[in-house]
Amino acid sequence: MKPAAFAYLAPRDLDEALDQLAEHGADARVLAGGQSLVRLMNARLASPAVVVDINRVPGLDSLAVTNGSGPATLRLGATVRQRTSELSPDVAAHAPLLVEAGAHVAHAPVRSRGTVVGSVAFADPSAELPTALLALDGRVVVRSRAGERTIEADDFFTGAFTNALDAGEMVVAIEVPGSPPGTGSAFVEVARRHGDLPVCGVAAVVTRSDDGRVSSARIALCGADERPVRARAAEDALTGSDGGADAVAEAAARAADGLSPRGDCHGSPDFRRHLARILTGRAVSTAVHRAAGEA
Repeated sequence: MKPAAFAYLAPRDLDEALDQLAEHGADARVLAGGQSLVRLMNARLASPAVVVDINRVPGLDSLAVTNGSGPATLRLGATVRQRTSELSPDVAAHAPLLVEAGAHVAHAPVRSRGTVVGSVAFADPSAELPTALLALDGRVVVRSRAGERTIEADDFFTGAFTNALDAGEMVVAIEVPGSPPGTGSAFVEVARRHGDLPVCGVAAVVTRSDDGRVSSARIALCGADERPVRARAAEDALTGSDGGADAVAEAAARAADGLSPRGDCHGSPDFRRHLARILTGRAVSTAVHRAAGEA
């Protein structure tokens, strides 16, 4: 099947792109890597009247660590390819969870074209990169002709394939704040086949204080609800603990609290809750050990 007819626009700068989005409103979709949008258009599951291709907009391919007045921040522009992020020394040093989660996305040729920001904006509740951004306490930077605003990742994902963008807005970057010393992270998932979206996945970020206790924990799940979600009961169980086997087991046991997964041919709701508990135990255990410099 081929896509329905559409107008193709290729702006040469960000202002032009924002003007086009403002003019066409809900009829327009942004094209970056196209690994999600083009597939949906070919299947007639998405039929935008206008496609705004931002690949020629300068500056959107920027990947940098900035050191302003506060902690260092990793910033990835809207056209940074997933493979570029995966191989970046800056990303590996600043946000290794993005590298680990990103390596699970599809296959290398797909990641060579797909963008990190595109995956975040698409808001697939089973996708790895939005879940990693949520666990990393990341932010989404959006622009329109009215100006720029920053949305916390926890507020950006509003449902299955839906986000907090207003009409005329586009995501121009994501930001990941620096982590304190003693922080470890891990991402684990179960997928039916290599490269498939996970049936369930877990991203964990754990910080240990000087006395070895867990001072903070962020645990995010994909494939377990209508959007990427925080396992807050599991976080509460882990925070303040010694990070030992009993604490990890308690966090894992509470990982499915409040989840409302959908069942499909890949797994029932009960199976996804089971995976949430098992995978949380694995991810948290690895993150705790990495926080202690043991792995």
